[in-house]
Amino acid sequence: MAVTKYSTSPERNKIFEEMEGKFDGKDVDYFKKLLTHGDSIVRTRAVCILAEIAGEAAVAPIGRVLKDDDNDLVRHEAAFSLGQLGFTSGIGLLADAVKNDSSLFVRHEAAVALGVIGSEDARKTLDAALADESEEVRDSAVVALSNLDYIRAVNRRNDFTRLTGG
Repeated sequence: MAVTKYSTSPERNKIFEEMEGKFDGKDVDYFKKLLTHGDSIVRTRAVCILAEIAGEAAVAPIGRVLKDDDNDLVRHEAAFSLGQLGFTSGIGLLADAVKNDSSLFVRHEAAVALGVIGSEDARKTLDAALADESEEVRDSAVVALSNLDYIRAVNRRNDFTRLTGG
């Protein structure tokens, strides 16, 4: 993994300040546009903010980031955000990432996110992830599957199962 040099940027800080105002106004379209910004740090923040302000309408655009962004960290954040959103409409997007993403970092987070969503619709994907080449991904699948097992046993989903799903 390449080491990225940390640097501050007046341009980035200006965008962050603009983002703050757009966040306060819940400007969903503004944050959707930022999902393709040239700065991966801006894209990462845009994913998080869009998830916060757009609800289920954020699933499709964040799913495109998960599939298409060239930065592993941005895709990881997209997987995390889809899990936190908790909508079953994100399961197919996350399942595709568990199966096909080149980064173990992203596959791990997508598996965890499936556990957080807590739907039996994810079980087949998580069972298959038990054979992933990466130990981290396999371990994440075990944690996610244990949450699905617990949800099935107690027949309920709540904040506890969402917070302990991955």
